[in-house]
Amino acid sequence: MSSYRDVRMVKVARSLLSYKSRVNVRALRAFSSKCDKPKGVVVGVYQKDGDKPIRSSENAVLLDDAVGGKIMSLIRERGMDGRPGKGLLFNGLEGEYSTVAVVGMGVAGAGYNELEELDEGMENVRIAAGTGARALQLQRMAEVHVDGMDFPEQAAEGAALAVWRYNANQRKKHRLATPKLHMYGKGDHDAWVRGLFKAESQNLARRLSDTPANQMTPSIFAQAAVDALCPCGVSVEVRSMDWIEDMSLNSFLMIAKGSCEPPLLLECTYCGTAPEEKGVLMLGQGLTFHSGGLCLKPKNGMDIYRGAMSGAAVCVGVLRAAAALSLPMNITAVIPLCEHMPSGMAVKCGDVVTLLNGVTLGIKNVDKAAVVMMADPLLYAQANFKPKMILTIGSVARGVSYGLGGSSTGLWSNSAYLAKQFRKAGGITGDRIWRMPLFRYFKEIITSNSTYDMSNCGRGPASSCLAAAVLHSLVPCLDWAHLDIRGTGMTTKVNPLPYLLRDCMTGRPTRTVIQFMYQMACSQS
Repeated sequence: MSSYRDVRMVKVARSLLSYKSRVNVRALRAFSSKCDKPKGVVVGVYQKDGDKPIRSSENAVLLDDAVGGKIMSLIRERGMDGRPGKGLLFNGLEGEYSTVAVVGMGVAGAGYNELEELDEGMENVRIAAGTGARALQLQRMAEVHVDGMDFPEQAAEGAALAVWRYNANQRKKHRLATPKLHMYGKGDHDAWVRGLFKAESQNLARRLSDTPANQMTPSIFAQAAVDALCPCGVSVEVRSMDWIEDMSLNSFLMIAKGSCEPPLLLECTYCGTAPEEKGVLMLGQGLTFHSGGLCLKPKNGMDIYRGAMSGAAVCVGVLRAAAALSLPMNITAVIPLCEHMPSGMAVKCGDVVTLLNGVTLGIKNVDKAAVVMMADPLLYAQANFKPKMILTIGSVARGVSYGLGGSSTGLWSNSAYLAKQFRKAGGITGDRIWRMPLFRYFKEIITSNSTYDMSNCGRGPASSCLAAAVLHSLVPCLDWAHLDIRGTGMTTKVNPLPYLLRDCMTGRPTRTVIQFMYQMACSQS
């Protein structure tokens, strides 16, 4: 039994990455080591409203009662105001939990903010759960119990995303262990499990994207996809280079031929309803390393282009979540995988390739390889699978990151309905989508050439819009949406989401695409 004076507290900074402890960390770890499996708990309090006393969540009240009202007394003493992402750690309280994290959840009753295009109540819960879970992880808790805070699904997402990190290449003794997550107290346990499924799918995309390129070649990615999807009931067909040549996917081969690593194409199929029903087709960009080819990228920062296959990683994560959630719809993902490297065999500036539809595509800039490698696979997939709609995903061009940064993913679509559904999904998940223009202006730029039908890059600074115009020209008569995740799916250096990590691959927008699929399945049923 610890006395009131024995309780040590730690202030948790709003930024999870600049966590600064005011207590003796060695003492905390020594305290934790007394238990074989130390447990911590995260509970929330709402932001203070004027002179009214601070109000906590229902489960926080139960926990406070269990420790004799000490938590609320300490909160009032320290002047905690309940702002999102700020809180306190209490160590040494009586009961089963070694450490208690109390984190602000923002204003009570917060809802959808039209200006922010975000459900602030849900996002505040993600931030609070992520803040508390990561703070307890840093205190070496083996188990972390998280209060549902009125939104159990979002609490699970924030906590599971916050405690995950890519550390496969660190020595085991230097790795920060990932604690087991449990829901604390009352709440919708099914919603909690859904949140874990969604977060784990995004973490899968993060792992695939963050793995170094020599450890994530096309063949290794294919095996990882098989390992992740086949146990869930998703079928995966791995097409070899001979098959790609037989199918005349020449634009894909143009990019792949510069590398010694053989290209592969994955056909992943999730069947959640009658097989004869038309499904959604996803095409994910799978450049497992994008050096720029003969138009070599600068050496500083080239390592982040191991994440040029983040579009393919998102597709794998979405399929895994769709199977886990048993979505009543059919989804097919076609994923071309290759490296883009300089060599004597590499594609050269000015080369021209004839696509499956007979259109000639001029490759003016070999650094703009994404649309080239996706062109023939996109045409093949439309003809072979005959979907009802198409979704292309990739870190295609840098232009979108100049316009949106890491705030949201750029969306181009020929359907106002799909754009509306993506906007709604982004508001729910906190991983927002912003619609970009698909004007005829951009199509005229890429098609005004004297010696071939279409250019891979056009002219001018609107690189993402021009790339979208190329892909749109290959989808003549279907609902189509394109997500350029160059600013969100790779590393975020400026103001990352609080429950993600700076300078690490994000796995975005996996949860938004899952939510979009859920909305489409519900409207269909």
